[in-house]
Amino acid sequence: MAATPAGPRARYRAQVREEIKSVALRQLADSGVQGVALNAIAREMGMSGPALYRYFASRDELLHELVRSAYDDAGQAINAVTPSPEPRTTLHALGRAYHAWARSQQHRYLLIQGPPAPGYTPPADIVARSRYAMGPFVAVFAQGEATEPVQPVVDEMAAWLRTDAGAVDWLRARTDLDPADPRAHCALGGTILAWSHLHGTVSLEVTGQYTGMGHRTTTLLTTQLALLADAFRLP
Repeated sequence: MAATPAGPRARYRAQVREEIKSVALRQLADSGVQGVALNAIAREMGMSGPALYRYFASRDELLHELVRSAYDDAGQAINAVTPSPEPRTTLHALGRAYHAWARSQQHRYLLIQGPPAPGYTPPADIVARSRYAMGPFVAVFAQGEATEPVQPVVDEMAAWLRTDAGAVDWLRARTDLDPADPRAHCALGGTILAWSHLHGTVSLEVTGQYTGMGHRTTTLLTTQLALLADAFRLP
């Protein structure tokens, strides 16, 4: 939880920044990321454009805050899942948490998982935030064993762990495995595959691509995660 700013001036500044972000989120829900405009926010809040720029120097700075907040909220929803003694059960619970957050926060989901705004480069620190969100999957797949169909992905994770200290840190934040342990390679391989399956299916639903089709997204996700659990021999 963020610390409360000290002093009335700092508290007022923090309050105005939150109000600006609230208006921006309404714009995002109404018109997508293209609709987030500082001048329109200023007009709605009864401020001049130059006055608003004292709180956010650019639209990108405002988008940075919205992106960080969305990643953090998604991560909290996923990390709130209580692990089951059975990794397979936990995997399904994590998938449901991901899906539920995306459905309840569709505009924020699309901000972080949809097409980027033209010319916008997300802040570098979202890598850590996205890894926090994916972290519970690492712990699940650390208990797995790769079968032949997923072995190519697992092999690439093994190579990644040999060359990227950040990947090793991510692994060690969730497991006590040595990076050379085959279970470590499964941990990251399974996580990447699960995240890809979830993102692909949920994105298609949120953008309306399943309209007119006869299946439910929950059925599709359950089937995909069951197949993935089998591919990693999760108990």
